[in-house]
Amino acid sequence: MAESQPEIPKQCKAGVVVNEGPDFKVEVQMVDVPEPNDDELLLKLNCTGLCMSDVHFMMADWAVPPMSTFGIKCAGHEGAGVVVKMGKNVKGWKLGDRGGVKPLMDVCHNCEHCWTGRENYCQNGVYTGLAATGTYQQYIVSPAIYTSRIPDGVPDEVAGPIMCSASTMHRALVDSQLKPGNWVVFPGGGGGVGIQGVQLAKAMGMRPIVVDGGAAKKELALRMGAEAFVDFTEEKDVQAKVKEIADGIGAHGVLVTAYQAYNDSFGYIGDRIGSRIMCIALPPAGKINLGNDPNLFAFKNLSITGTLVGTMQDTAAALEYARRGLLKNICEVRPMSAFAESVQQLKRGEIAGRVVIDFNRDN
Repeated sequence: MAESQPEIPKQCKAGVVVNEGPDFKVEVQMVDVPEPNDDELLLKLNCTGLCMSDVHFMMADWAVPPMSTFGIKCAGHEGAGVVVKMGKNVKGWKLGDRGGVKPLMDVCHNCEHCWTGRENYCQNGVYTGLAATGTYQQYIVSPAIYTSRIPDGVPDEVAGPIMCSASTMHRALVDSQLKPGNWVVFPGGGGGVGIQGVQLAKAMGMRPIVVDGGAAKKELALRMGAEAFVDFTEEKDVQAKVKEIADGIGAHGVLVTAYQAYNDSFGYIGDRIGSRIMCIALPPAGKINLGNDPNLFAFKNLSITGTLVGTMQDTAAALEYARRGLLKNICEVRPMSAFAESVQQLKRGEIAGRVVIDFNRDN
């Protein structure tokens, strides 16, 4: 029996960026609901996560063209919802299926990177919330071929942040080649991206150490599986403390999710040989230069590896961890009325874990 077509409004709620740049703000406005093209789905999002990347897009401080260059007014790339309409060529989806939108809206599917499961480096990738309307808008279109399927048992408020933060950290952990039993440090690990990495590292048998500040982030990090929390606001010598915790030697890996910690990351490896520093956080253009004496790299067999967002495979893997109960809810769900201030709190670094905005709640 065919699914009946749900009623689709002509307009929907959206968090629209106003005054793009350093002093931007987000306003909740009504915008037109888009029509899906032949190969697209129309998704009604139930929620969107708020990610620091959204803030950088709205501040226009990365080395990419501003959102306004592409005519985009809604950031966001952590959406979870349901299919409410399909283009005429779409196969394999049906109305009511659950779908998620990731940092990459789509890729070319026809290059070396796409062919080898590294489509996160596709040079023709379209970034959600930058070059395509993002998940701050309740009804959005998404290419059927690149929409992630959300399994039963994973609530929308958990699935949303998985689209970016957990998928990104899964990719970084895979690329790091770290092994069970290895010590891994997460500078900025009390934030939305890092805390997903802590959970995944724990699930993979690694030993997470979080470096961050404040009681709220400490409580969250330890509850989500960190073996130790080093508070940089209280500890006089953070690097020495990390070395002490990591067998008195140092960390096997450092996954940097706060760009302010890049230069400190060299100290976290201590005397460990063969460590890896994974570059995840993206600083404003020209703000950070990462480097050190080549002798350090040679004598300690130290590797520095850049890593980008997750692939479709990473998202599927992270969703499966969540379905099994190994990736838990790390978010605070807030109504639309809290949208604007929540984004500003994120910008100021005041949020532990993730904030998710529920499109179905106004207050």
